[in-house]
Amino acid sequence: MKHFTVNEYLRSEYGEKVYRLSINGGMSCPNRDGTLGTGGCIFCSAGGSGDFATSAKLSITDQIESAKERVIKKAPKCRKFIAYFQAYTNTYGNVDYLKKLFTEAINHPDIVILSIATRPDCLPTEVLDLLEELNQIKPVWVELGLQSIHEKSAKWMRRGYDTSIYDEAVRNLISRGIGVITHLILGLPNESNEDIYESVRHVASLAPNDNSVMYGVKLQLLHILKGTDLATYYDENPFHIYSLEEYVSLVGDCIDILPENVILHRITGDGPKSLLIEPKWSANKKLVLNTMNKALHDRGLV
Repeated sequence: MKHFTVNEYLRSEYGEKVYRLSINGGMSCPNRDGTLGTGGCIFCSAGGSGDFATSAKLSITDQIESAKERVIKKAPKCRKFIAYFQAYTNTYGNVDYLKKLFTEAINHPDIVILSIATRPDCLPTEVLDLLEELNQIKPVWVELGLQSIHEKSAKWMRRGYDTSIYDEAVRNLISRGIGVITHLILGLPNESNEDIYESVRHVASLAPNDNSVMYGVKLQLLHILKGTDLATYYDENPFHIYSLEEYVSLVGDCIDILPENVILHRITGDGPKSLLIEPKWSANKKLVLNTMNKALHDRGLV
């Protein structure tokens, strides 16, 4: 069963390749400011998963223009972009402040989609109302960091919310016509392959029955980065790190579980090379992508 990648999906919708621009809204996170905790999730870097984003000191428009310049140097013909609010929790703030940021981004003439990374427990009704309003202007996608459905893993990573909160957030977003992208981490310690498949099945079970709402998944390789609590944990409690071959096989099995209408937004991921401890092979992005694409094509999955 062949699955759409996000690039294929976007080409079908917009007639050309669409590029993602990482935007920094200057947000915090309830898992960092003391509301739930102060250290963040165990794997989270100082950049709050936004290590490649531009500076929050710039206006949203200036960030978009700066990020566009970097992309255009590599792909001169690109014309359409996704504004991706990536760092920390991007619905964790006063709704008027959020409206100002998101409206500036979505009204930029070169932006075709607004994508917002957040936590499922940071989507109160007034924020959902705002997202629904913005979704009438251009498509809005919300990226949710689930990582795993298993309580043992949620506690270990200090996620700070129950899986039922994620389920409710997905249903609320879909009911308002807002696209959903779920992040899952592959390679968490003490999770078997079957544990991972259970998480994938759960995410798949919440997918809408039709294509009225974009519903996607990001399969993220666990990266151990310098300066994180995960790095300290790994130093004190070494655990199995997937080889490239093991990871490629696992990703293929995960994709095989998903229904056709779930869009593949990511099947690996790469951390900053200057911070990467493990898996070292993930630093060779070209090798990883070529190996994965060949294996998945051979299995008829993409």
